[in-house]
Amino acid sequence: MAEQNRPVIHWYRRDLRVADNSSLACAASDSLCLIPVYFLSEWRDFHAWTGPKRQHFLCGCLASLAGNLETLGTRLLIRQGDAVEGLRALILESGAMAVHFNADPDPFGKRVEESVRAMCAGLGVACHSHADVSLHGPDEVLTQSGQPYRVYTPYSRNWLGLEKLAPIRKPRALTTPAGLKSLPLPTVKHWGWDVPMADLPEPGERAARDRLKRAVAGKIQAYAQKRDFPAENGTSRISQDLRFGLISIRTVYAEAMNARATANPAGRAGIDIFIKELAWREFYFAILHHFPHVLNEEFNADWRGLPWDEPGPFFDAWKEGRTGFPIVDAGMRELLATGFMHNRVRMITAMFLTKDLHIDWKQGESHFMQHLLDGEIASNNGGWQWSAGTGADAAPYFRIQNPWSQTARYDPDGRYIKRWIPELVDVHSARFLEPPKDGRSIAPGYPAPCIDHKTERERTLEIFKRHREKKPR
Repeated sequence: MAEQNRPVIHWYRRDLRVADNSSLACAASDSLCLIPVYFLSEWRDFHAWTGPKRQHFLCGCLASLAGNLETLGTRLLIRQGDAVEGLRALILESGAMAVHFNADPDPFGKRVEESVRAMCAGLGVACHSHADVSLHGPDEVLTQSGQPYRVYTPYSRNWLGLEKLAPIRKPRALTTPAGLKSLPLPTVKHWGWDVPMADLPEPGERAARDRLKRAVAGKIQAYAQKRDFPAENGTSRISQDLRFGLISIRTVYAEAMNARATANPAGRAGIDIFIKELAWREFYFAILHHFPHVLNEEFNADWRGLPWDEPGPFFDAWKEGRTGFPIVDAGMRELLATGFMHNRVRMITAMFLTKDLHIDWKQGESHFMQHLLDGEIASNNGGWQWSAGTGADAAPYFRIQNPWSQTARYDPDGRYIKRWIPELVDVHSARFLEPPKDGRSIAPGYPAPCIDHKTERERTLEIFKRHREKKPR
């Protein structure tokens, strides 16, 4: 069999697109006979790192991908179970000469990749891993002494100065061997869940490209002015698209730079801030790569062993958006309803859980991952540790956001709060800017504040101070 006719496997994971896909393009250059495959996980009913909304969105993305592959003359195979054994079976079944995949940034995926490489070596089959999830890998952006950065600002200066790769052309025409069996496209019932009652964005590669076009057409030019205000439609809303690989980071960067070339000075300033947010994403990838212990303990060793309160009724109230702090509750209800939360509000809600309710950031980290469509392990962990004061580039422990003053600054007219808390629609926005003086609820059916922020702030300062004084130097 001629090499160009021997099949090659492209293992789909978090790169659910045909355009600008490093592994897919390289696999297609190896052979016109391509086997695209996706392996469904077998857990059911509960997972600490995902939930019904994200899995439902995934199902839509897989359906879209299957259709896009058909336009190229190939088809997506859906299989189930352990990817290592599944790939082994597919190699033996098809006579594939190589396996291609895009590398995962998370420790869990990396461990699977090591097993895939060993399996392929045992079968004498080529195995190719491709860097695709970021513009620069964790080992590309290092200090002059070759060490990983622990602080964002010097990392970003280095990152911004590096040359960025251009997008890759998608394959034109492919075939897939006949006779290979595939499961039907999944629904969320595969994991034991019902279709979530949530207002989710349209899944799939085309929808992601449309969102990117809208972002570069104007949103990112106004990023400096609008991105921190949750009532504004001021963010790109492509975070879930990057998480599932519906668009590539190379395409995002290239489109942003194209927009920058014709923008006015204010627009260029907004785009520059947007690009720095892309660098934040890769900074957290690098932190997770070089310091994988951050998933289990505090990045800053000074804060390991902090005494956290046990989750209880306050944790339930936080998760359900009924703490009596309107900006916090609005954010938590937005998350439950849409699988999204505005980034400014993510910081407010996370700091409230850790600094006002004194609950371990890992509890909040897991809750966010179970509901966020864009649940990126590295970014979510980095954001939670930042808010808790324990991570890389974290807010110092004594910097504790006040939910009332945060509301005054970022939602002064209460538009965001009223959008997500119908009990407060008829309440004057001034009532959202400071705690009720009598400690009572500000509207029928809405709870009174569950704690006093000033009191809990002082408690947090004392907890951190005592812990630091006890740590050996």
